[in-house]
Amino acid sequence: MIGVIGHADRAEPLKDYCLGLLMPLERKSVEPLAAVTAPSRVSAKHQSLLHFVGQAPWSDAALLARVRDWVLPRIEQHGPIRAWIVDDTGFPKKGKHSVGVARQYCGQLGKQDNCQIAVSLSIANDAASLPIAYELYLPHSWAENPEQRKKAKIPAGITFQTKPQIALEQIRTAKAEGVAPGVVLADAGYGADGSFRAGLSELDLTYVVGVQPTLSVWRPGESPLPPKPWSGRGRPPSRVGRTDNHKPISAKALAEEFNAETWRTIAWREGTNTELNSRFAAVRLRPASRDYNRPEAHAEEWLLIEWPEGEVEPSKYWLSTLPADATITQLVDAAKLRWRIERDYQELKQELGLGHYEGRGWRGFHHHASLCIAAYGFLIALRETIPPSTPTRAQGRQTPGLPSGYRPRGSSDPTRAARPDLDPDHQATPDCGPGQPSATMSVLHKSHGQSALGQKFMTQ
Repeated sequence: MIGVIGHADRAEPLKDYCLGLLMPLERKSVEPLAAVTAPSRVSAKHQSLLHFVGQAPWSDAALLARVRDWVLPRIEQHGPIRAWIVDDTGFPKKGKHSVGVARQYCGQLGKQDNCQIAVSLSIANDAASLPIAYELYLPHSWAENPEQRKKAKIPAGITFQTKPQIALEQIRTAKAEGVAPGVVLADAGYGADGSFRAGLSELDLTYVVGVQPTLSVWRPGESPLPPKPWSGRGRPPSRVGRTDNHKPISAKALAEEFNAETWRTIAWREGTNTELNSRFAAVRLRPASRDYNRPEAHAEEWLLIEWPEGEVEPSKYWLSTLPADATITQLVDAAKLRWRIERDYQELKQELGLGHYEGRGWRGFHHHASLCIAAYGFLIALRETIPPSTPTRAQGRQTPGLPSGYRPRGSSDPTRAARPDLDPDHQATPDCGPGQPSATMSVLHKSHGQSALGQKFMTQ
């Protein structure tokens, strides 16, 4: 990665920052990273890392492209890329000054609250997935406020875009750069946007995207009425039509019309304790969304519906442009592959500190995320070099040393109670003995159970 960050004097902070992200630290903001990578000169290292991540003008796009080009061949050892996964993730914030913070829906909290939202594009197959593009969503309140833009140093070229617009731009860039194509997967936050779906079709990309139960559709075999015959006066009619007796219905209403034979139980993968399966139905039909403004009907697509056994109504809906001869099993398999992005975010947040950056600027937010993704890509690539037959017996390791008396900002005072077990702020930390690798290394183990891989990395 050193080749794409510019000046040679950025090589050392790059290595230290990525190394710190891989270490078993409780928090991976700049100060703890400095303390663990340079215990004898924390202050100087803190300034170096702070400048590198918050101010240095290296390109996030170039860094992520380098990571992608290095990791992709290792992922493809287990099969070609099957999907491009679009999603977003939220970072709850208490204050109002971090770039992009606004009151909006945060998936991590499951409600509206102060948070930042970032949109990402990942490539995936059945073995692994990797984010290849990442951008902060900038709400109207930020995009149109010159004072806030100046404080956060938001580039002049960044204007307000909806999340689907950001995602579509990421997809266009990936296709232009020749990234191995895959079926585009996204949840209803993106699939419900007709312009997003149309943009994917214009790029000749197939998709399986979530939609709302209120989606307007024509029953299988039906389509809107052709334009009315011209009366000879005024402009000739050019738009398809509908009447009170010939009109579309909602996807939910259509699902409720299906008989029991329409539904099939399909399994898509092994879960932690059991096989994951549910009831699905799939039909070919034409979406009706605003087709009254079009000269012709929408093309036929698949509507896939999930209605779990015992539930009072369907739980999920998808539209797909997979070929007409695709089976329902193939549709379900593609739709459910989107789970990989949820695991990516879990690993990036819990293991690599994606949400730990404490700076407030646009550049620092993206630099920190790019380095987290780089570290994640390294772990994926390293894991893929270890065959499943590798011995799994782990060896003990030592927690990295910190300066004597070092205490991160905001942590409790260890002198508050003579006996730590009587201190209400004290949290016991389990010993990390043989057979107990750190949480940071769990990303290496989850696919093959390779605790030996954690040992190899820590030894290196």
